[in-house]
Amino acid sequence: MEHLKDDIEAYRTQNGFLNSEIHQVTKIWRRVAEKERALLTKCAYLQAKNCQVESKYLAGLRRLQEVMGGEASQCSELLRQLTQEALQWEAREASAEVPELSPISEYDEYGFLTVPNYEVEDLKLLAKIQALEVHSHHLLAHEAVERPLRERWAALGELTPSVELKQLLRAGVPREHRPRVWKWLVHLRIQHLWSPGRYQELLSQGQVHEHPAARQIELDLNRTFPNNKHFTCPSSSFPDKLRRVLLAFSWQNPAIGYCQGLNRLAAIALLVLEEEECAFWCLVAIVETIMPAGYYSKTLTSSQADQRVLRDLLSEKLPRLMAHLAQHRVDLSFVTFNWFLVVFADSLISNILLRVWDAFLYEGTKVVFRYALAIFKYNEDEILRLHDSLEIYQYLRFFTKTICNSQKLMNIAFNDMNPFPMKQLRQLRTAHRERLEAELRELELLKAEYLEARNSKAPAVPEGCASEDEGEGEA
Repeated sequence: MEHLKDDIEAYRTQNGFLNSEIHQVTKIWRRVAEKERALLTKCAYLQAKNCQVESKYLAGLRRLQEVMGGEASQCSELLRQLTQEALQWEAREASAEVPELSPISEYDEYGFLTVPNYEVEDLKLLAKIQALEVHSHHLLAHEAVERPLRERWAALGELTPSVELKQLLRAGVPREHRPRVWKWLVHLRIQHLWSPGRYQELLSQGQVHEHPAARQIELDLNRTFPNNKHFTCPSSSFPDKLRRVLLAFSWQNPAIGYCQGLNRLAAIALLVLEEEECAFWCLVAIVETIMPAGYYSKTLTSSQADQRVLRDLLSEKLPRLMAHLAQHRVDLSFVTFNWFLVVFADSLISNILLRVWDAFLYEGTKVVFRYALAIFKYNEDEILRLHDSLEIYQYLRFFTKTICNSQKLMNIAFNDMNPFPMKQLRQLRTAHRERLEAELRELELLKAEYLEARNSKAPAVPEGCASEDEGEGEA
């Protein structure tokens, strides 16, 4: 017993010593971890600043290109060489002793090219500038914005409609939560339309009879996101999934069948949800429950009405910009019509695009108007500097791709554009739709009168012209 008591006492002493050591090691480990985190944050910040400096350098080169034009001189040759070198900069050119913490990869997490492959040299430089700006904003926002947002989403329990959820969706859904959240949002929209086995039933119907739209769908498959590896890689399963989703929808909604633009809506749904049946119901939710009736009809009546609504809202929210565009006779619908039809799928970089969709699937088309206004506000000063209609149209062709700061754009859309009452939007839509339908009726009447007048007259051959009947039977 005495020996055992001595052993117990020795073990107790040893245990106290080990606990003390563990406590000290834990403290040291925590300090090292905090120091490492601070160093990583500092490195990310410095890398972001480096991206900004590189971006400004490239922007300077681009401005010099514009000023010098096609002049042939030693300076222009030097400028050409500097531009070529800038476009060929890669992470591997950096010193091997300094690790690249967060390199700019060729593709983003959804398969889109981070540096678009433009053929025009000037646009190649612009694409590189854009990629650097996006990377810089991502690095700077990671600690300040992205991490707290991820923590809030992780702490969120069961999804239920609420003000908190609305704010979170506006801020953006982290990638790891997006498929689950989108499935829930889509289900909210289509629960009255959904039935088990419906998707497979539509696919079976397509195997028995070929849909009239099948040929157009096949043509559009190759035009869907040529800058995304999932739709350009020969071994990818995405084009086949997209084909089935679009064919199933054409049977689901015979009134529309297929309309150009639906391929991009379905493609975005596939990239996020991956399961083709979920993508199909997402497309149904957008076309049949979110967008107004007639948005994808043959006449695109509701789509055209929304362009007139946008023009009214721009005149109210950004009068100086609209006066400038009116002075140079710029018709914005050439640019904005496609924004609304495919919910910015061709226009914004994927990081911003999917945040727009996060809010759009919950709040509806009001979000599209908010972001359309915000895009013009974001670039208002640049547009006001242009004083030639051709220059303005050229700038509007790619200006949405220059938007890199998603946080700034979101603040403009949901704060600077207030007040934004839904009642006003409904009233404008109703008024413009009625006016547009009246114009279409008038056009149909004029067409009918013209055809009637033409048919009532016997076709006469103008003097000096040979009749088609003349010379019949001649060699």
